[in-house]
Amino acid sequence: MTSTEKTMKELAQEYLAFRRSLGFQLRVEGQQLLKFAEFVDRSDHSGPLTTELALRWACLPTGASPLYRARRLEVVRGFARFRAIFDDGTEIPAQRLLGEAHRRTAPHVYSDGEISDLLHAASRLSPHGGIRPRTFQTLFGLLASTGLRISEALRLRLKDVDSNQQLLVIKETKFQKTRLVPLHPSVAAKLDSYIGFRDQCVPLSESDTLFVSARGTALNYSTVRNTFRTLCKRLGWKPEDGRRRPRMYDLRHTFACRRLLQWYRDGIEIDHAISSLSTYMGHVKVTDTYWYLTGTPELFRVAAERFEQHFQTAGKETQS
Repeated sequence: MTSTEKTMKELAQEYLAFRRSLGFQLRVEGQQLLKFAEFVDRSDHSGPLTTELALRWACLPTGASPLYRARRLEVVRGFARFRAIFDDGTEIPAQRLLGEAHRRTAPHVYSDGEISDLLHAASRLSPHGGIRPRTFQTLFGLLASTGLRISEALRLRLKDVDSNQQLLVIKETKFQKTRLVPLHPSVAAKLDSYIGFRDQCVPLSESDTLFVSARGTALNYSTVRNTFRTLCKRLGWKPEDGRRRPRMYDLRHTFACRRLLQWYRDGIEIDHAISSLSTYMGHVKVTDTYWYLTGTPELFRVAAERFEQHFQTAGKETQS
């Protein structure tokens, strides 16, 4: 089957369906690829996908950053590699043709005080004494203490919380995997308290979602994001030193960094322990976990102390 027998949008939809069947969600990337395909179909292009066509679309946004354009091209490049299997006339854009498509911006690693302030601010949301402040205080506390993805937390059902075993069941998350997330007793107790209050406000017959809105419906991401931004403004949190402002997702980064710091302090062998952290956070590859680790002053200090101890021990053994 050649590319001329179907529209580019139809071919893009086939590609996305195949990738999603493998467990990739491709929310943003999928939307971008469909926009590219619609652009191609509007241009009356015929024949295989070309590099010139991909570049023309990637560079369309006026005033867009080089990083954004490179990411647009990368979306098309993945599609082109797939199409080349079926149409040998397809041109695959070279890697880094528009520069690097990924750049790691240093995350904001929250201090104990900042997390405490966030939870306190959430507890003061209106209406006072209602389900809304309890929901957001518990949600943000859970993210900070477990490193869950926000999407995972919002999909939790009441039956996914095992109070007796102090476990969360995270079902069919990224890459269609299910995993168990052990909870600290204090976190399990907070969840139990929230569920008890929630059940008084929202009967189970109305919703079995763990985190609910004031109307008793499941929370959606945009509502949580907007509430988090409101709390950031109230707390006066602003970007520092050219970095991005604190994000909800930085709670996941913070969890990973805190776990690593504690292992350093406890003298745990990091190379072996990191695989456990990777499983806990739901990563397929341990390299994905390293992406979340950021050098903080505390980590550097503890790592330096361990290196100095190792150097001193090695020196004594040499002298003896």
